[in-house]
Amino acid sequence: MALTESSMLPLGTKAPGFRLPDVVSGRAVSLEDFAGKKALLVMFLCRHCPYVKHVQKGVARLGKDYASKDVAIAAISSNDAENYPDDSPQSLQEMAREEGFSFPFLYDESQAAAKAFTATCTPDFFLFDEERRLVYRGQMDESRPSNGKPVTGKDLRAALDAVLSGQSVSKEQRPSVGCNIKWKPGN
Repeated sequence: MALTESSMLPLGTKAPGFRLPDVVSGRAVSLEDFAGKKALLVMFLCRHCPYVKHVQKGVARLGKDYASKDVAIAAISSNDAENYPDDSPQSLQEMAREEGFSFPFLYDESQAAAKAFTATCTPDFFLFDEERRLVYRGQMDESRPSNGKPVTGKDLRAALDAVLSGQSVSKEQRPSVGCNIKWKPGN
């Protein structure tokens, strides 16, 4: 496991387009499917990473807490499933069902979405406003697998609440930390 920080894509960046299959429904989901929502949260997750395992219940809780709000949420897994079978679409489908994810969990087989978002680790979080401009990227909260702090989602929830209430998101943002994206050979 290589400890990696998120790349901190510049604030104001336009949300990259994508069209990826949802591992649960099999339906293709695109950026355009989230039109009309005040906010869009895109999370890069996987199944095998201990940092994701540490926050996955908090991620599921966040999805449920914001399901009735004007925010669209999607998770994407971009890891090389051939070399990391726990991150295969079938395994991700099991994870989504076990955790009760209330949002699409998309599989980025080509890894093009991870490259477009400059996702570097799992978990990695990107929050866009109504114009689909990046307003937050970084950590969910200060909790890590070994620091004893509870998973609250404090940083990410504060950013979501600011966007939903029409307020500015604090520019003081800390990178997410986790396992590096497992790139396919040649990527």
